[in-house]
Amino acid sequence: MQSLQLRNDTLVEIATFLARRWSERDRIVVDFSDKKESITKLKENKISLVSPEKFSGTDFDKYRQFRVAIWYESMRVKFCKKILSNDHAFGFILNTMETRRIELLGRKIWRGMDEELIFYYSYLWLYRQQLGNILGKSRIVEAFFQKFLLGDIKGELQPSFAERVYLASNMAKQIVAEAIDNNHDTDWLEKKVPEILKILNIDALTTVPLNVPWKGPGLLVTPQDFEKALQKIIQNKEDDFGKIDPKNILAGKSVADEFKVIKDENKKNENKGLGIESIGIQIPGSSNVDETRIYDQDLIGNLKTKFKEWRTSWKEQHVISGDEFDEESYIEGYNPFFTDVKKSIKSKIVILLDHSSSITEQQVEYKKATLALCEVLGFLKIKFSVFAFNTTQKQVICWMIKPEETKWNNACAKRLAQIEANGGTPLADVYQKIFPTLKSKKPDIFLTLSDGEPSDPDAVRSMVKSFKTIGIKMVAIGVGRDTYSATTIANNLKYLGYEKTLAVSRLKDIPNRVLTVLETS
Repeated sequence: MQSLQLRNDTLVEIATFLARRWSERDRIVVDFSDKKESITKLKENKISLVSPEKFSGTDFDKYRQFRVAIWYESMRVKFCKKILSNDHAFGFILNTMETRRIELLGRKIWRGMDEELIFYYSYLWLYRQQLGNILGKSRIVEAFFQKFLLGDIKGELQPSFAERVYLASNMAKQIVAEAIDNNHDTDWLEKKVPEILKILNIDALTTVPLNVPWKGPGLLVTPQDFEKALQKIIQNKEDDFGKIDPKNILAGKSVADEFKVIKDENKKNENKGLGIESIGIQIPGSSNVDETRIYDQDLIGNLKTKFKEWRTSWKEQHVISGDEFDEESYIEGYNPFFTDVKKSIKSKIVILLDHSSSITEQQVEYKKATLALCEVLGFLKIKFSVFAFNTTQKQVICWMIKPEETKWNNACAKRLAQIEANGGTPLADVYQKIFPTLKSKKPDIFLTLSDGEPSDPDAVRSMVKSFKTIGIKMVAIGVGRDTYSATTIANNLKYLGYEKTLAVSRLKDIPNRVLTVLETS
């Protein structure tokens, strides 16, 4: 992925979308791990993936492996009741058997994954270590993994060890088949692990070295190496997958279009609005943030329904004369004709969110309201950008949440979710940081949401004047805990030179107020 230079937040967004789609769990959080194996924590609703950079092959190869890795972890989320550590033989063998069980179950639902799974298995074969490089009982555990999942072993084993591995592999397949046929879950499978350990003649606490699952990023894989591995896997897995054309697997047509779209979008968004650290605006960097806690689906759905006519840019109105006659309106004494009126909102808007410490107790609801607003603005295809400010390590920071050029997406929501309420309201300082960006972008409206009086009103008044001089309409919304405090804050803001000030005492009213501003602009 290095030549593509895809941002981590882009990859995390893709992984999160796929994981939630495949697992049918909307609260799953995905991030990347420096460890050599992907780890899924069911209780935390979290998937930590191996970084795509650690895979071998071309950028397309890496993306395909990355994608299948997400699929496997998503199936674990969907079908597993527990996932044990791979550090010891018991957990390693249970997880290995579960891999086959979830694969068989997952393939019944996602039938188009077969070619990608064979592709993944081919690289997995190349990644596994030669048995001669593994010492002690761990060699038998690795041999079981290879034989059970890949259909063969790399290297040689003593005849007595090899026989145990073959017997254990066949027994494990029978156990998994019984689990599938009788709808048994992880707990039932766990009770069968001692049978496999007994055949292998190893202790449940036999250590499995961390370097066993992956061989690391330094592995050089040539196209010839991969084709040999592919032929081997196709032969070994024919009983499970049937006949598969290696040319189709090499082409990866089912994923090629998806990958092309990602490359094109990456190219479009390259350097768009995100490379702005030099002028005092920063981008939240964490990608493992659970943004689901600030989604209010009811609020978002209600707003989209309420403003759906904006999406088509047409509104039906009753008038004295028009395109069509409405008999019921005529009988009831109302204007009998109705016609479609063109509605158009072309205003570009910039939103600045106050995240000072005074919003701390309400910050989750505050973010829910602002996120719902962003979802609706995106739904209505209105051009907008979002910034936020707080104090971090005694320094005022202006954060880029969403640049104008990109669509509102999961990555933007993650940026919003991680901004912590802290510090005062140094609004003039924030305006100075953001002024160069807005001077070049020339938005129509600059909307500030604040719940307190700025620390330097005279400096704010001067900056508001500067924005108005370059043709930007300055609007402010005062957010208060009740009607009185909201009105007081709005009145105080009015004297700072804003062209329009509004008051909001209920956070859920924020989206409606902002959309009203747009409608009347």
